[in-house]
Amino acid sequence: MTTNPPKDAPNAAPVRHVEVAIAGAGFGGLCMAIKLKEAGIHDFVVLEKGAEVGGTWRDNQYPGAACDVQSHMYSYSFAPKNDWSKRYAPWSEIQQYMLDVTERYQLRPHIRFGQEVTSAVFDDRTGRWTIKTAAGDTISAHHWVLASGPLHVPAIPKIPGLENFKGKVMHSAQWDHGYDLRGKNIVSIGTGGSAIQYVPEIAPFAKQLYVFQRSAAWVIPRDEREYGLLRKKLFAALPITRTLHRWRCYWTNESRVWPIFNPWMAKIGEMGLRKLVRMQVKDPALARKLTPDYTLGCKRILISNKWFPAFNRPNVSLVTEGIQELREHSIVTRDGVERPADCVILGTGFVVDPRIYMKSFELRGRKGHTLQEDWKTSPTSYLGISTANYPNMYQLVGPHTGLGHNSIIFMIEAQADYIVKCLKLVQDQKVDYIDVRPQAQARFLAEVTQALKGTVWQTGCKSWYQTAEGINFAIWPKSTWKYWLETRHVNLGDYDLVCCGGVRPVQVQRSEVATA
Repeated sequence: MTTNPPKDAPNAAPVRHVEVAIAGAGFGGLCMAIKLKEAGIHDFVVLEKGAEVGGTWRDNQYPGAACDVQSHMYSYSFAPKNDWSKRYAPWSEIQQYMLDVTERYQLRPHIRFGQEVTSAVFDDRTGRWTIKTAAGDTISAHHWVLASGPLHVPAIPKIPGLENFKGKVMHSAQWDHGYDLRGKNIVSIGTGGSAIQYVPEIAPFAKQLYVFQRSAAWVIPRDEREYGLLRKKLFAALPITRTLHRWRCYWTNESRVWPIFNPWMAKIGEMGLRKLVRMQVKDPALARKLTPDYTLGCKRILISNKWFPAFNRPNVSLVTEGIQELREHSIVTRDGVERPADCVILGTGFVVDPRIYMKSFELRGRKGHTLQEDWKTSPTSYLGISTANYPNMYQLVGPHTGLGHNSIIFMIEAQADYIVKCLKLVQDQKVDYIDVRPQAQARFLAEVTQALKGTVWQTGCKSWYQTAEGINFAIWPKSTWKYWLETRHVNLGDYDLVCCGGVRPVQVQRSEVATA
């Protein structure tokens, strides 16, 4: 339903009223939309800042872009794909899968493109959220879901002289396919998940490729096998075979938690990977520079068969000295060496701390609470889904739910199912909103903090899993099946169910609420 603007504001856009608003049309937002439709909730809107669905996979189109989770695990369990081309699909195939799912579940009528959410304010009197977008639209929602994900704001390093550089500058998530790299002196900054994929692909075209490394990455071999035609037909004819294959992938991934929880086991794995580097990199001194000095798993483990061999090329150089400045046509390191540069590629990842990428985003909950103030120490939420004092607001891939060993799609599905249960609870109990209790959120944080102790993530390295202060806010430090168990039911003892009676909210007595 849409209301007309008041007479004293003839130019104001009408306010659209919906039951649920979803911010983001990536894997999380699409999953949430599908789960709502399956639950019989059709009064919702998906607000997407881009011009198409896909999120990360729409934006990351750099050469060699592919997933580091097996294709059959990096897809919805309820929307399987029989004909994945290979074990680890390229970005284009994943993006096409998301486009196909969007059409299959008829989601386009619910999606509004070019609608970047800039503000969300909760009204204590009505129990509704007022959401505004950069396009000037206003949405009044009973519930809203933040499904933008942590990998959508490119991290641009502050390099002295970057603004004066006369050549081409592009981030890996904003790749300019119209720019010809052939015969160019290319500077690639960063050695993370994106760089290890595009560096081997562009190296043959470069006159000289300088790869700037701050810290080496642990890299394991990649299974590049393709699925044959007979295998694809078998998956289609006998879905049970596809299901069993998916479960095999799941438990194979899940077994990786053992070295994560037991650093001594990770040390054993390091021995084999050190040998792999020495085998694949001809120059012993270069091999040492490409070998990490931190525990395996402390930072994201990368997957590639091409990364190390790329450094055997005469036109590829590894640079480990810090950057001093960029000049108009060159880059200078702190040791005084100047190298020619026609193009600078920023393989520097994303801003994952929501306190930074949401710093200009107004998010106001009950009684004047703001997320910037409540997350001053570190981002934290109950189950990574609900945040105290922000009723009827939910997150997908929120704090403490990122993974270092398995598919995030598994977590997203568990979260979306949980959110639907919360929505149904509000509806069934005839209340205006549900708000997680601060004590429950604090208890959850304490449990996560305790679980992190003794893991590889606490062995001293610095990673994007952490805040600048060194607090690990991103990772789920347990098995994914344990998270699934924790989100199977809504624990009413951890929530307040509230009716808005006039100006003052009235809390529903717990004895009046049936167990979910």
